[in-house]
Parts: sequence; structure tokens; C-alpha cells
Amino acid sequence: MSARILIVHNQYQIRGGEDAVVEREAAALARAGCAVETLIFSNDDIQGPVDRLRAAVEAPHARRGIRRVVEAVRRFRPDVVHAHNTFPLVSPGMHAAVRAEGVATVQTLHNFRLTCAGAMLMRDGQPCETCVTGSPYAAVRHRCYRGSRLGSLAVARMIDRHRRIGTWTRDVDAFVALTPFARGRFVAAGLPSERIVVKPNGLPDPGPPSEIARDRILFAGRLSREKGVEILKDAAARLGRTIDVAGEGPLRGTLDGAPNLALLGSLPGTEIQARMARAAALVVPSLWYEGLPMVVAEAYAAGTPVIASRIGALADLIEDGVTGLLVTPGDPADLARAMDRILADPSAARRMGLAARAAYLRDWTEEATTASLLAIYRRACTARAALPLPLSPSVLEIVR
Repeated sequence: MSARILIVHNQYQIRGGEDAVVEREAAALARAGCAVETLIFSNDDIQGPVDRLRAAVEAPHARRGIRRVVEAVRRFRPDVVHAHNTFPLVSPGMHAAVRAEGVATVQTLHNFRLTCAGAMLMRDGQPCETCVTGSPYAAVRHRCYRGSRLGSLAVARMIDRHRRIGTWTRDVDAFVALTPFARGRFVAAGLPSERIVVKPNGLPDPGPPSEIARDRILFAGRLSREKGVEILKDAAARLGRTIDVAGEGPLRGTLDGAPNLALLGSLPGTEIQARMARAAALVVPSLWYEGLPMVVAEAYAAGTPVIASRIGALADLIEDGVTGLLVTPGDPADLARAMDRILADPSAARRMGLAARAAYLRDWTEEATTASLLAIYRRACTARAALPLPLSPSVLEIVR
């Protein structure tokens, strides 16, 4: 498919995996022969209290951001507009405006923000699905967005508005969910199941795994509560073997001086990849559902098995005893046993690593994921041509 694709993404103030995925996907589409333009919005534009208040008020229907999208559509004339993050400077309202231009839209569901103000389906350190089928305003009571009632109210208003006006059921031609688990949560939240396609994020092939001996466990990620680093700290003390910890985050101070943890700080991607290729296993002790942690894809590509919590998407991604090991979330003893099992049996760990590499070659390569994405675009274009629905007056006002 030789197509014209406009990618819309609201970058985060602290660069994360989602920003990197958008860049990789745009480059992969260009290599596949598509004409690609990326329209980037930046949260760095939100500078002071006035900007923050305006962004909060405008979040449900950010007219200035939507107009920028419409201007880009009229200039570039894409076949598909593919939205990634739209919060807070674009808003889901862009889909209706693009539809008014006769162009198909696709939305990647990187996190759960269209139903959860905190975006993670997590509260007080535990999974929470209160807002999946209930009122999004529960988030205001619990301050789910950055501990702020005002911020939580802004996001809850956005969620509520687009549920009520039918944005997700009427204006989006196809959704991309990253895992079967995530797809199930979005179906429960009311998204049309027939439009949600599971497609993982792709990753360029780093090449065949090395044959060197592997005797270290690696953690790579944000040092925060939901990532399970406190559980990892307790498990490392039980294990009696050093675990390499790459990353920064709010819990860095609580890990300083902890026994058997080698804190490496924030490392460049090339160094993470090199350490991944030498690791006996990657450990992902998360306490939340996760979206699609790209460190799992990176480990699989490197032929490295993954030890992960049996929770949410991770239970979909790791085949227990085949591509890695699943452990009870929040249980440091179980995590320590799994790490010891990997380190004590290098032959079994290598077999798991080879199975992980095979899974990567089947599902996660750039070629496989780009082919899946192009099929989703074709599906979206067909749906848009077959179902030209009427527009609301508010959308007509924006696009005139």
C-alpha cells in the first residue's frame, strides 16, 4: 500500500517509550513506501499557571489543536490520519474534524486515558477499573491525575464528553490495541470490538543473539512504585546475587545502598541493548497492567528470557516456562525464586531465550508490524468510504 499518512502526536514533557514508538513507526512507514508527515504538539508549550489552566479547560475539545490538524489535512491531503497521544493539546475531537474532511482516522491506544484519568488503571498501588464502566468523575475524588483534583476534573470532563457524544463509536475508523488484554479492557469500556485490532509495536532487528555466557539479571525502566522496584529490592536481598538496574525515577533514593542492586542510572539505548544481549534474563516486576513495555520486545529480540508479573498485558506477552517465567505480582519471594531458577539453569534459560527470539521474529519485527499497520489503514479507508455519517454542528463550526 503506497499511502499518504499524517501522524498526530502530543509529545510528553519527559520523553518516554511512546514518543520513541511514534518516531520508529513513522520511519518504518516511510521505508515501506508511504508518504509520511508527522504533526507534533509539545507539552513544553504549557509553561505557567495560565497555560496549565487553559489546557485544562480546553482539554475536552481543544479547538486550536484541532484547527492545526485540519490545516495539515487540507495541505497534505492524507489517506489516513493516525493519532497517537492527543492529550491535552489536541483532544479526541480531532477525529470528527478529520472525518468532516472525508479522511479515515486511526487511533493507537497506548494507554487507558480514554477511560481512566490516570491512564494506567491503577490506584493506591493496585489495579483499578472503577472508571472502565463507571463514571470517570470518580477520578476527581481520588485525585487520579497527578494527585490533582483540578487536573483529574479536566481529564474526567474529556472522558465523559467523548463518551456522551459518541466520538469512539462514530468518528474513529480503526483502533490499534497493543495486546489482547488491552483490547478486552477497551471493549469493556464501550469501544466497538469490531474496530479494535491488536498490533504490537515493532522493533528493528538487532541481529542474532550472541553466544556469550550470561550470568546477570537486568531491570530497565522507570524507578517508580508501579514498576515494582520495591518488590525487586526485597527480592534482590533474598537472592544474594547482584541485579543491574538501569533507569531513573522517584524511587531512586530508596534504592541507594540497597544490597545486591547495581544502580546504573539512565543509559543510552545502545547501552541498554548491549546489556540486554548479555543478560541471563530481563525482570519486569510491575504492579500495574502495563501497555506494551518495549523492554520486553528488546529482550525477545536479543534472545533474552523475561521474568514478569502475572498481571494484565504481561500475562499475554510472556509464555510461562517457554519465553520466560511469570511470578505473583507483589511477591518478592516468588520473584527471587524465579531469578534463581534462571541463574541456576543456564541451559533452560538459553532455551527460553531462543523461544523468545522466535517470538520476536514472528510478531515483533518492523516488517511484520508495518504490514499489519498497512492492513489496518486499508480497513480504515474502506470503512470511511462505506459509512459517511452526518456531522455535529460543533464540528462544522471548527472546520469552516
